[in-house]
Amino acid sequence: MLDRILSHDRPRSRWLALALIVVFVALAVAPFVFPGVKALSVAAKALVFILLVASFDLLLGYTGIVSFAHTMFFGIGAYGVAIASTRMGPGYGAVIAGTLLALAVSLVLSLVIGLFSLRVKAIFYAMITLAVASAFQTLASQLSDFTGGEDGLTFKNPEIFSPSFEPFENPILGLAVDGKVFTYYLLFAAVLLLFLALLRIVNSPFGRVLQAIRENDFRAEAIGFRTVVYRTWSNVLSAMFATLAGALLALWLRYVGPDTTLSFEIMLDILLIVVIGGMGTMYGAVIGAALFVLAQNYLQDLLKIGHGALEGVPVLAQFVSPDRWLLWLGVLFVLSVYHFPTGIVGRLRALALRHR
Repeated sequence: MLDRILSHDRPRSRWLALALIVVFVALAVAPFVFPGVKALSVAAKALVFILLVASFDLLLGYTGIVSFAHTMFFGIGAYGVAIASTRMGPGYGAVIAGTLLALAVSLVLSLVIGLFSLRVKAIFYAMITLAVASAFQTLASQLSDFTGGEDGLTFKNPEIFSPSFEPFENPILGLAVDGKVFTYYLLFAAVLLLFLALLRIVNSPFGRVLQAIRENDFRAEAIGFRTVVYRTWSNVLSAMFATLAGALLALWLRYVGPDTTLSFEIMLDILLIVVIGGMGTMYGAVIGAALFVLAQNYLQDLLKIGHGALEGVPVLAQFVSPDRWLLWLGVLFVLSVYHFPTGIVGRLRALALRHR
């Protein structure tokens, strides 16, 4: 049964299976086990990035396409929900209408980009997507009447997802259940189902063709596959899942701005997570997103502890200063790439295969 749920794509490593179980359980019980606003926000961000990175891995890891427009589709999903909610008012109709409209816009844009750009070589396609994403970010910043400009849009969710919604008088297992908890479990359920859908796609005959195109597109074309068509559909599917990830982030934050979804920093984070977790694995999105989001949010706190412990040592105390957390994050990334050139998942699978 589990093998069928995972689309016959087992972790193939005991350590990887254990890591996936730990991440799954931690995210499932996060509101009850890790109290506090920050912990819940970190868990929600990890969920969104798991879906976002997995959708990008479909494009990069399984099809071999380098795109810098992924955050554009991410932003379209978020802005779709935000604009519909501000214009139509809080309600399920606004969320559904905004999500469907965003999916339609992403479908058209991804088709246009795919059909007109995927015929060129990889580096030129990457440059085209970068230009399109930059233009879209500028457009979102300038259309202040429609998108809120640099200030973004703040909106209200349906009542059940509002923080003020408290259906129970007494706490459950020590947790005061409110609309924020309901929103979190909406994210959890949606990401789980969409991730399993992506896992099914990459393990289908369609996914096998994508991998063949990644390995040798000339050979795939020679045996009868229209590579442009398959690449275009891969681009469309990747955009659709990224759009849904953006809609989920908007529901969680109840705010959308250029910095939260469209910034190039988010695109760099996606690339880093794919490399850390392992390209072309899907499970790498889970492990990489969990580790990266944890490091991004708690590395500075760990450095504060280290700085306090080494306060009497002048050089070392400055070296582990919390202000240098970005430096240490970069060091950790370099070390992970050096020791895990195929990503964490690739390394664990290789070790398991060696033991067999």
